[in-house]
Amino acid sequence: MARPLEGLKILDFTHVLAGPFATRILGDMGADVVKINSLDRAIGANDPIHPYYIMWNRNKRALALDMSNESARKTCKELCEKADIVIDNFSVGVLDRWGVGYDTISQVNSKVIYVQMSGMGDGGPWSKFVTYAPTIHALCGLTHTTSVKNRQDIGIGFSYNDHQAGLHGAVAILAGLESLQHSGKGQRIDISQFEVGVNFVAPSLIDHFSNNTITEPVANDLPYDKVAPHGVYPCSSDGEGIKGENWIAIACMTDDQWRSLKNLLGNPEWAEQDSFSTMSLRYTNCRELDSHIQNWTKTQEAYSLMETCQKAGVPAGVVQSGADLANKDPQLRSRDFLFAFDELHGEVGQTFGDKLPIKFEKTPCESYIRSRSLGEDNESVLKDWLNLSPKEIDENKSEGWLN
Repeated sequence: MARPLEGLKILDFTHVLAGPFATRILGDMGADVVKINSLDRAIGANDPIHPYYIMWNRNKRALALDMSNESARKTCKELCEKADIVIDNFSVGVLDRWGVGYDTISQVNSKVIYVQMSGMGDGGPWSKFVTYAPTIHALCGLTHTTSVKNRQDIGIGFSYNDHQAGLHGAVAILAGLESLQHSGKGQRIDISQFEVGVNFVAPSLIDHFSNNTITEPVANDLPYDKVAPHGVYPCSSDGEGIKGENWIAIACMTDDQWRSLKNLLGNPEWAEQDSFSTMSLRYTNCRELDSHIQNWTKTQEAYSLMETCQKAGVPAGVVQSGADLANKDPQLRSRDFLFAFDELHGEVGQTFGDKLPIKFEKTPCESYIRSRSLGEDNESVLKDWLNLSPKEIDENKSEGWLN
């Protein structure tokens, strides 16, 4: 049965994470994604044996071109003419310098959806900035919002904004295709990864616009509501958790949830104090409250406590590591969410993945092809997209620009 995007052709110039995540989503849905790479760029997270590359570039074909060569740029332009989607997340202007910018390609492919996912967007005094996750997080306010008070160096560390930008990229492409169905015209889509990040710090902006105040860093607290208990608490150690520790998040958003938690605690005297009688007072005295709760959680096994809390109507979740997700999590196991690729990777052997978290009833997306080595699909791409013969492909190889 065909997947939703079967037949869609995507020429993918993206690298590292944000762009590859966008095209991975579309590849999982059946699009024919051709990833352009080259020997001189196959370093770090762009190296086909890097874990990031392996994770974000499945369900794609790999075409290796030396873009410093005029023949390679000519072939690249021909591929752009055949593409439904062209996408990159370079700094502004890189594809223009290669002769495959939007102004050029739209002249020969008027229906192309051309997505540019630069760090800062096309235009503005910072548009030429080179950006990665730490700089984007800092600029957009994520580092400040998620840091600990008086410690601006502590904030979100993982590439959160890259994933959000990738989701925006995938949605933008689908919206562009829908618009094409109505207008018959393609278009350029400009996505600023910086502005994506600003979207996710709305509480800080609301505080500024409404109260003319600077939101304090919130760490594990809620930025938009004053509720307690709401935190992460230590549990008994079994030596197997993160650095031998186990933690659980507990969030009581209502008085009913607080009463249920008190019952689990055994309704101790301290929980009946006036200082904890209302949500407002619990928030005001949250540090004392957290101290009492963690004295209890330290005696509990994390997973058993989570189950007990959930059964009692108290929102709770164990702080899980990657190893926990792979080896302990019964929810993921029951839905077969994590898997091993059927085909071994030519350079690293067995590789693993997480499935598309969207289940289509009529057009299931259950086909997963491992990430490809540099230029592994040169022949099939040039044959399928440009109808080149084996002889013509061999001639291109001999010229040295087909890596």
